[in-house]
Amino acid sequence: MLNELTVFVKAVELKSISAAARHLRLSAAAASHRILQLEEQMGVRLLNRTTRSLQPTEAGVTFYEHALEVLDAVERAENSMATASGAPTGTLRVTAPLGFGRRLLAPLVSEFHDLYPRVEIRLRLSDHVIDLLSESVDVAVRMAALPDSSLMVRKIAECTRVLCASPAYLEQHGRPNEPDDLMRHNCLLLRYPGNLQSRWPLTTPAGPRSLLVRGKFDADDGDVLTQWALQGAGIALKPYWEVADHLRRGELEIVLPDCPPESVSLALLYPHKHLLPARVRLFADFLVERTRLLIERPVRSAAVAA
Repeated sequence: MLNELTVFVKAVELKSISAAARHLRLSAAAASHRILQLEEQMGVRLLNRTTRSLQPTEAGVTFYEHALEVLDAVERAENSMATASGAPTGTLRVTAPLGFGRRLLAPLVSEFHDLYPRVEIRLRLSDHVIDLLSESVDVAVRMAALPDSSLMVRKIAECTRVLCASPAYLEQHGRPNEPDDLMRHNCLLLRYPGNLQSRWPLTTPAGPRSLLVRGKFDADDGDVLTQWALQGAGIALKPYWEVADHLRRGELEIVLPDCPPESVSLALLYPHKHLLPARVRLFADFLVERTRLLIERPVRSAAVAA
């Protein structure tokens, strides 16, 4: 019965049996069969299905609330056992920006698994903003201004950002002396569906400035922008920790150090639940502690360099 309840609840939440099947790693046919079995056992139709939509019936809405109570009770029991034994179990779905995931998160995931080997981790890296609910993500790492939402937010640190370019680019095209000088430079932009990072918010002695910059290159991968900057293609806006090694080696230089970009929050987001699974809570605690140590050291160095 628990398997059928899980499929039903997830289908209602995602408004799709196919999406529920993908989340639970089932075939669509298997998920549909379990819901049919549930309806036969209850003796009532729980879902109205069409080729384009899925909605719970009146009986389905009531049954969904009771099903949530049952699954929450089971999760509480599992959490109490995990806490007592120190051994959380289950699958943890995590998403993060590409640069952060490659440099910092991937090694930490491996360390976390060494501590809790019964937790399976599915890591999805993308500079696109992924919807946690529709994609069934347990934990997301975000490095941006955080919008108001129903998601739980746990801040890790403030990330200092810099404008940077290669010495070769600056020698050829000149060094900007004030923010408006950026308008005649090739600015390397982060683009993905629904977003183009073409406004650069700067902190100037006269107050905040938001510049609509332009450039001949854009990409949906922040690491590509770093590579272009290293090759002398233009000026990039980057988190300091991502380019700290290149700056120390002289491969990149900070541009407009007296007018730095506004910092952004690095935070964890996860869907609000009545009870947070032990694996999510432990992973969040681990990630905040370890990441803060890796992020905050270069932030202090950046302040000195600026």
